[in-house]
Amino acid sequence: MKIGSVPERLATLHYDVDEEQPHVEVDQDEVRRTRTGPLLVRICPAHVYAAEPDGTISVTAAACLECGTCLAVAPPGTVSWHYPRGGFGVGFREG
Repeated sequence: MKIGSVPERLATLHYDVDEEQPHVEVDQDEVRRTRTGPLLVRICPAHVYAAEPDGTISVTAAACLECGTCLAVAPPGTVSWHYPRGGFGVGFREG
């Protein structure tokens, strides 16, 4: 069985977004205070975080792999992260 490249593996995933309760949020004040924005943008393997022209960090939860890397490296209080509630989040495509 061929395992495939990382992009091929990532193509087997899908994400059901929970619009009511996002599982990852960024405290923009803490990002500015701790200057964590560039770190979040660089460290996320799924490119969930993006630097905006106004200095804020945007979050694209639909790309999240739920690895927790951002939570592990960001200063406490910068990122609010928890597993999505049941039925939402990352999953494998059928077939």
